[in-house]
Amino acid sequence: MQKPHLSFWQIWNMSFGFLGIQFGWGLQLANMSAIYTKLGANPDQIPILWLAGPVTGLLVQPVIGTMSDRTWNRLGRRRPYFLVGAILSSIALFFMPDSSALWMAAGLLWILDASINVSMEPFRAFVADKLNIEQRTAGFVMQSFFIGIGASLANALPYIFQRAGVTGHTASGIPYTVLYAFKIGALAFIGAVLWTVATSREYPPENMAEFERLRARSRGLVAIIREIIREITSAIWEMPTTMKQLAIVQIFTWLGLFCMWMFFGLTTAYHVFGAPNDKSPLFDRGTEWGGIAFAVYSIVCFAVAFLLPKLAAATSRKTVHTIALICGGVGLLSTYVIHDKWMLLLTMVGVGIAWASILAMPYAILSGALPPARMGVYMGIFNFFIVIPEIIASLTFQPLVRHVFNNNPLYVVMLGGACLLVAAALVTVVRDVGDVPQRAVLAGDEHESFIPQQSAQPVPSTGLMDER
Repeated sequence: MQKPHLSFWQIWNMSFGFLGIQFGWGLQLANMSAIYTKLGANPDQIPILWLAGPVTGLLVQPVIGTMSDRTWNRLGRRRPYFLVGAILSSIALFFMPDSSALWMAAGLLWILDASINVSMEPFRAFVADKLNIEQRTAGFVMQSFFIGIGASLANALPYIFQRAGVTGHTASGIPYTVLYAFKIGALAFIGAVLWTVATSREYPPENMAEFERLRARSRGLVAIIREIIREITSAIWEMPTTMKQLAIVQIFTWLGLFCMWMFFGLTTAYHVFGAPNDKSPLFDRGTEWGGIAFAVYSIVCFAVAFLLPKLAAATSRKTVHTIALICGGVGLLSTYVIHDKWMLLLTMVGVGIAWASILAMPYAILSGALPPARMGVYMGIFNFFIVIPEIIASLTFQPLVRHVFNNNPLYVVMLGGACLLVAAALVTVVRDVGDVPQRAVLAGDEHESFIPQQSAQPVPSTGLMDER
């Protein structure tokens, strides 16, 4: 079927849901460690409490991806998952800051992360479903726009409320600034996704008979899981050398990012604002400023992302990614010598540059080494090298933080910077075999889309996958 050319506003409407999804990710990344601390968690307990994100991403994304490929009803193929995930995510977001105990907050985070993955996973396939080849880059860029806006707003909301004069805490000690931010985030999430569901329609499968045959063959969760395992096992056995090299880069990269997400807010409170404990007003001001810092790296990422294709063309993709990771590593390491809150924002410039490259360059390098007919499943397997290091960190960091770092979050952030520098060094040994043609990538992605490319949080596309 020849897909029609969509207008700017049609692409806007179909991508608008990402604004809400990013609210969910942004609020948890900037605030969950502080919420856990307020509810009595020690710094060495933070990693295990963050286990929800990577585990749910590892389990939920492939299952939802395959299920949505085999769904067709009155709402369409992807929109039922947008809607169900948004409803559950919004409920978890709304009640998260009302948690009265650590176990309650941790349980809601598991529900939140699983639900966000249900909503987020089908959005990439939604672009391929609705847009013709010539417009797909525009679709991904529009998603990038809403990712940047959503992340910046979510990260800045507690600080905005504080500047507006909001004071006070819940009975559990969680600031009202955070409480109101999560309530607004819940409304933004469901509202944005509902807008996409209401204003966008989906096309039926081109070959309904073949679609029904495929759906019948893999009907039910057990059959879906069996199909996924069969395809993944085969692909791993035949993994290209470039992918193996990039996998090691990804492991160190995402270990570094996870260290930052878990402990940067606490580092800001204790190291920069000088909070003596989590009951101090300085702790609240510091964690709010940590959200502002995260907003800065989201803005830098969005601005830099559009420059990456030209920089890569002028040098090489490996060169760009190496330099970007060095910028991120130096940015996180520099927190050791920074005690001024405004200077702290400069560290996030380096992180933003690294984040923009992390979301694009590894996939661009990888694309040239993959058989087009198996692009989707290999991109999904590549996602394992994002969530597996995060799971390892969650399960093993407790003794490291307690006994080696003496529960000082600053040293964990610096460990994150060191991991990014190691990743930068490892990029130099990766073999970049070159790009594949745009049509081959897209055709392969449509042919084999068991596990769409995703990450620990929604990621913008720079169009590098679509460049010759």
